Amino acid sequence: MIRNLLPTVALIVLTAGATVPGKAQTSAELTEYLQEDVKLSQDQIASLHKGEAVAKNLDSRIPDEVFLFGVVYVNANPESYVKVAYDFDRLRKMPNYLALEKFSSPPQLSDLKGFELDSEDIKDLKDCKPEHCNLQIPASTIADVHQTINWSDPDAEQQVNRLAQKKALEHLLAYQKEGNQALGVFNDKHDPTQVPEQLKYMLSYSKVLPKALPAYYNYLLDYPHGKPANVEDMFYWEKVKFGLKPTLRMVQVVTMQGDNPHQPAYTIAEKQIYSSHYFETALDITYCIPSDDPKQPGFYLIMIMGSEQAGLTGFKGSIVRSHAVGRGASNLQKSLATIKNALEKDK
Repeated sequence: MIRNLLPTVALIVLTAGATVPGKAQTSAELTEYLQEDVKLSQDQIASLHKGEAVAKNLDSRIPDEVFLFGVVYVNANPESYVKVAYDFDRLRKMPNYLALEKFSSPPQLSDLKGFELDSEDIKDLKDCKPEHCNLQIPASTIADVHQTINWSDPDAEQQVNRLAQKKALEHLLAYQKEGNQALGVFNDKHDPTQVPEQLKYMLSYSKVLPKALPAYYNYLLDYPHGKPANVEDMFYWEKVKFGLKPTLRMVQVVTMQGDNPHQPAYTIAEKQIYSSHYFETALDITYCIPSDDPKQPGFYLIMIMGSEQAGLTGFKGSIVRSHAVGRGASNLQKSLATIKNALEKDK
């Protein structure tokens, strides 16, 4: 949930092209990884060894992508991070969270109580049409809105939100049954967004997963098939402010606990299933890698974040992209430092 700690304008961030080291890395191996794969400078590596958080923007292939990498040493157990990161009661108290709920297993319509669009979004939906819509939705949902909502009724907003909850549940259930193909197509803009293809393209850039964790990588692509024995799934939805308008999102959390010395203690992917604004596709990956240095018995927290978003080309888009890229690394660095301080304080 680190993404929601970064309230930058049009925040967009993804994966590094590198082979993440496994469990219990020596200082030399970690330094080589950071120098050769992530391309950290000597000053950045020195800062990391002094206990400071380090983050940087990475190269992207197309303007719609922005890549971000962050790392910090934490003098605590990796389990402490997992516990804090998914403490929903704590997260709900954060100012950028407007609502946050975990889905039942199997998901129920009652899980989506509070999953509601703002009045501005509902007003936009009234005039929404394929290729011209301010929300990310498929053409079929646009048609359902126009066919089922009686805009003259006093409870029109409640009708819209009931439909939104119904569609969200159907979308999640279809994804749990069919996998990435159920993520579908957004028809809000002139060029439709093929979400499954975007996700596959994003993962194809990362050199991290195929080499280090092939079964985990394949599961992210082939879900719900091929689930490794040491992997757990969890689903949640949130209503969050990234600095602009409130956004509804549904997310799958894929957590792998390392079961051999060559794997990180924990690998956690947050895979976006739906977002009403901004993020067409999003994937954040976190690694908790214990140190084998007796002077530093804690772990290295590595975060590789990303998404793909339309509207980053042309004159206006280049300004938005420049702003997001300029602030992204700085905000991630601050967030990692905050996490480090909290975990070491509670140790």
